[in-house]
Amino acid sequence: MSCYDYVIIGSGIAGLYTALLAKEAGSVLILTKGSVEDCNTRHAQGGIAAPIGKNDSPELHFQDTMNAGDGLCDPEAVRILVNEAPDRIADLIKFGVPFDTLDGEIALTREAAHSVPRILHAGGDATGEHIEVTLSRRVRMSSVNVLEYCLATQVLIDGGKVKGVRALDCRTGLVEEYECRFIILATGGAGRLFKYTTNSDVATGDGIALAFQAGAEITDMEFFQFHPTAVRLPGVPPFLISEAVRGEGGILRNVEGYRFMPDYTPEAELAPRDVVARSTLYEMRKTGSDRVFLDVTHIPAHRVTTRFPHIYRFCLDHGLDIAKGLIPVAPAAHYLMGGIKVNIWGETNIAGLFAAGETACTGVHGANRLASNSLLEVVVFSKRIIERTREADKVIPTSVATQADCYHLEERKKLRTVPQLNLLNLQSLLWDKVGIVRSGEELSKAADILATWQDLLSQPTDRPSYELNNMILNARLMAEAALLRQESRGAHFRTDFPKPSKDWQKHVVFKTSN
Repeated sequence: MSCYDYVIIGSGIAGLYTALLAKEAGSVLILTKGSVEDCNTRHAQGGIAAPIGKNDSPELHFQDTMNAGDGLCDPEAVRILVNEAPDRIADLIKFGVPFDTLDGEIALTREAAHSVPRILHAGGDATGEHIEVTLSRRVRMSSVNVLEYCLATQVLIDGGKVKGVRALDCRTGLVEEYECRFIILATGGAGRLFKYTTNSDVATGDGIALAFQAGAEITDMEFFQFHPTAVRLPGVPPFLISEAVRGEGGILRNVEGYRFMPDYTPEAELAPRDVVARSTLYEMRKTGSDRVFLDVTHIPAHRVTTRFPHIYRFCLDHGLDIAKGLIPVAPAAHYLMGGIKVNIWGETNIAGLFAAGETACTGVHGANRLASNSLLEVVVFSKRIIERTREADKVIPTSVATQADCYHLEERKKLRTVPQLNLLNLQSLLWDKVGIVRSGEELSKAADILATWQDLLSQPTDRPSYELNNMILNARLMAEAALLRQESRGAHFRTDFPKPSKDWQKHVVFKTSN
């Protein structure tokens, strides 16, 4: 059995950045189920938020984040996020990330729910890709060992502490075990649960499933962010149209050409994305259409093409010149605010098991993530994980100090007839019943179907079957959490409980009963 100080599972920005820090503290192995280039990070267009502008401050960034989180952010974690942001941006610049500049200074733009421009970007709308490429190049040149096409299937625990990880070689079918002192789960989110999603194929909730099965706590799974503007064209996978497009002045119109957002909220297109997503959904239903349109034709063409080169090129490749015509868009699943419950050092309730990035729930996003805080969360808390491991012999893991109710996945009635269990039916079920607008009745139906499907699952043997098992588990956690939360808050909206409740200003936590 090979032995390392750190085993990092996942090769997005969270995995790569953490690996580059960890290699200074010990031996590092990255396990990734695809190639290093297969991840969600490279699709992150908007950028990375940081309070570095002349009219900005950590306090202002703190308030914007807390407001977006709708009563469920962990204030201590948010303070850490905004106070450590400038230093982590400096680290990325040292690593070689080419942030865009204007007159010799880093260029900053504004996105919805930010009170001032504070979004750094690289290559216009290719921030995630630039960070990913920069870090992956450094990892490949370093002492970090990378095993591609290797799917982690079990976290090994001994005496309540991490012992290692079991993994499947997806090409040969062989199972190997890797011993380690620390495991850092950096597997990304679970966006593939939904029929319409901006996520890549790898976002199947693997880290959450691994952690839950090992006995770690999972929290806030009901809070899933749906991006209001993804390209909606027949036969074309949803392609994200960045929040920054509306930040630069983009206007939403219905199929009749009417600008509808001011009818729903005074903030119009710059409202938080959950408000824009729901408003868009209502407008689509009202007009009997499967889309609305994003209009940037009033913005100078040169600004559109230089600020959003990837978006412009993608649309042009599909017959749309966005400088001259409207962009057909509709909401799509985008980002999971919940995940593996960690404290301000990225620790789970299992000694030696950490989580970073979208698979983790640090408490900074609350019920609704503030745009572009996710990349910042990665670099801030990944740094803290490695700091913690350097003194691991001196500390005992502590849970996040937030009010929470802990639950187990209970037995549900097994249905005699359910839709055939396959990926498409799973994605349709989640989109229809656990999507942007929910109800107790539909959530209960979804939970029953998911529990029945889970009973039908066979022992996984390859990557597709492991991923399906993981997705069913994630879907159950999400549906059950949404059913328990009898209110509407942030990205979680229920028609039968349309208002927030003080009784629910707390967190839903799941833990295995094994």
